[in-house]
Amino acid sequence: MKYGFFDDASCEYVITTPETPLPWINYLGCKDFFTLVSNTCGGYSFYKDAKLLRLTRYRYNNVPYDNNGQYFYIKDGADVWNPGWQPVKRTLDSYECRHGLGYSRFTGSLNQVSAQVLSFVPLNDSCEVSRLVLTNNGSAAKELSLFSYVEWCLWNADDDMKNFQRNLSIGEMEIEGSTIYHKTEYRERRNHYALYSVNCPVDGFDTSRDAFLGAYRSPSDPAVVMNGKASNSVAHGWSPIASHQINVTLAPGESRSFIFVLAYVENKEEEKWEAPGIINKTKAHELLSRYQSDDDVEKAYAQLKEYWQELLSGYQIQSGCEEVNRMVNIWNQYQCMVTFNMSRSASYYESGIGRGMGFRDSCQDLLGFVHLIPERARERILDIASAQFGDGSTYHQYQPLTKKGNADIGGGFNDDPLWLIAGTSAYIKETGDFSILDEVVTFDDGGEGTLFEHLTRSFRFTVTHKGPHGLPLIGRADWNDCLNLNCFSAQPGESFQTFGPSEGPVAESVFIGGMFVKYGEEYAAIAESLGKKEIAEDARREVAAMYDTLLQAGWDGDWFLRAYDAYGQKVGSSECEEGQIFIEPQGFCVLAGVGVKEGKAQQALDSVKERLDSKYGIMLLQPAYTRYHLELGEITSYPPGYKENAGIFCHNNPWVSIAETVIGRGGRAFEIYKKTCPAYLEGISEIHRTEPYCYSQMIAGRDAATFGEAKNSWLTGTAAWTFVNISQYILGIQPSLDGLCINPCVPADFGDFTITRRFRGAVYHIEVKNPGHLEKGVSSLIVDGETIEGNVVPFVEGKKEYHVTAVMG
Repeated sequence: MKYGFFDDASCEYVITTPETPLPWINYLGCKDFFTLVSNTCGGYSFYKDAKLLRLTRYRYNNVPYDNNGQYFYIKDGADVWNPGWQPVKRTLDSYECRHGLGYSRFTGSLNQVSAQVLSFVPLNDSCEVSRLVLTNNGSAAKELSLFSYVEWCLWNADDDMKNFQRNLSIGEMEIEGSTIYHKTEYRERRNHYALYSVNCPVDGFDTSRDAFLGAYRSPSDPAVVMNGKASNSVAHGWSPIASHQINVTLAPGESRSFIFVLAYVENKEEEKWEAPGIINKTKAHELLSRYQSDDDVEKAYAQLKEYWQELLSGYQIQSGCEEVNRMVNIWNQYQCMVTFNMSRSASYYESGIGRGMGFRDSCQDLLGFVHLIPERARERILDIASAQFGDGSTYHQYQPLTKKGNADIGGGFNDDPLWLIAGTSAYIKETGDFSILDEVVTFDDGGEGTLFEHLTRSFRFTVTHKGPHGLPLIGRADWNDCLNLNCFSAQPGESFQTFGPSEGPVAESVFIGGMFVKYGEEYAAIAESLGKKEIAEDARREVAAMYDTLLQAGWDGDWFLRAYDAYGQKVGSSECEEGQIFIEPQGFCVLAGVGVKEGKAQQALDSVKERLDSKYGIMLLQPAYTRYHLELGEITSYPPGYKENAGIFCHNNPWVSIAETVIGRGGRAFEIYKKTCPAYLEGISEIHRTEPYCYSQMIAGRDAATFGEAKNSWLTGTAAWTFVNISQYILGIQPSLDGLCINPCVPADFGDFTITRRFRGAVYHIEVKNPGHLEKGVSSLIVDGETIEGNVVPFVEGKKEYHVTAVMG
């Protein structure tokens, strides 16, 4: 069942009913100011950090779904309604929500009145602009009252929802004409405030939630709106809001527009006060002056659309498959931008309070983002590196505003250091910018070193943290946070090196071993490019030793083991009663090349298809755990089929798809790609439930009661890894240290295709022909009319355009 449709020409998803299975959301904002907005106008806004600088409140786990946002109420006689349907939920004559790239548009109509709301965050201002246009489509005049509504958060979202004994006394508001200022905590050595404004005179206002809603009422039936008259309330403590009342008379056929601006303003310390208790509004006035007319809004909106068009033009495909074109050209890249901005911090499943920016998460997000804005990727890599400790281990998370590690979570996730190599390597391959390695970055626990020194310590951390079988120690966990084989919580900066086999946690990870082979080789290649021959040779010796160890201690007979627990027992083995085979090592070891020449790689992937595959994707493990295993930890706390206990983790399905391209099976790689690709799931939205234009973290597995149901959409490494899979491995356009490699691996019937790829300041026009209907292999490569050896287009400094024809054979 569908609840809307793709409008590819407009780069929009059009939702045609407000009653979607779950709230279907969009992200407004490109850099510092962000709004999450649902298809019924729910959501919230923040500046840079969803925990520390939250502007508006949102209530998670709410009933009914999604019941706080930026709302517009229209009172037409006895009828009260919202353009986005919620929160009044009056049945509308028509409804439509168009989620686009950095904007959303809502259109509702009732009783011959239509209301259209366009909401977006401009490129260069810390605000959200919402233009509402009311139109009288009838033959008689209309007397309407328009009410706006937002509820302020008291900045720190965590404190806001817990510290009531204090927070109910600190709300401070100020009203200046049509602008309502939220200056709570401004007096507390703060230099910021928020505002909500409209570009016309108002007929009333409210800043007290109690006054606006009325006692024991909700946003679905606010007393002020139902009575048709604002109370002009000024909040003193309790729960501050911002609401404007505008009375409107519309002649038949007449339209009127109203421009609302929700903004964050930050003053320098010396600009803090105009007078005791009075905020300095100079910057606010300057900002608002830029959004006073329809022309102002149209100009800013056009700039936003042009920005996204230019950004996404860096990778565009034309093929006979509209789903691939749609996802690659628009939605997958768009989601990669969102995950880069958010990591796993703020969605409808992440409250924005606890996780901040993940070390592992942000490194992986870089993989799908680096081609979009390389300079921002460079900055992010240096931020991430500063969360590393001197021994090479890392904090697991850091706050985006302060760039400080999250001490509440700490470190000890032993895969984290290697992801820094992965992100840095991807950046250098994309840009050719080796200068980043000379940047000096501090270690969180003291001292500093170049970025290359940070990478070296990442590499050496794994070398010096091996267990009894010669495999990497897992620490608290590896990529699978719920596989807690040591039942041990590390303290910030604590090194596992201090523990010997008989005195501390010795559980080992085959998955990290696969990571070490792949990213150890990439580290060696970087060192070699820098002329550090001895370092490169030493690194390759370590990688070779790990390769052999994986084939010996890490092989179970038909697939790769997952790990050894703290007692030296196998995890992910045919010898186990439950959890006999896991997805992670099969995908990552093979994509790293382990076992390819020995034939074990194909056997492992065949075992995946036989044991883990399902119609909705590849499950994380089988058989599911039916009881709790203390020696395995949180993974067994989930019911069978959900999350890490045999759920379909979309994040690592691309690893297996990439692995299939490594051994040349393009048809199987594409089959895996399609199963978790949202554009292919649109027709079963009543089962899948999450948005059909973005990836979700997981889908309930075969053992679950709700097989096929997705959860945790938007903020997932699935976005970056799937874009890497489809763009670099299936379509085969791979950045390398030497240039752009053309190495497609597609289904035999995929057909010819063309790609436009921006790379190191040049535009590559690439045509891939497949006359023999093969799955892999390039028999000839023609660059600007000349046939060259191999399949790498050499990079020529200063050259701005390449025309490439690759013939598969």
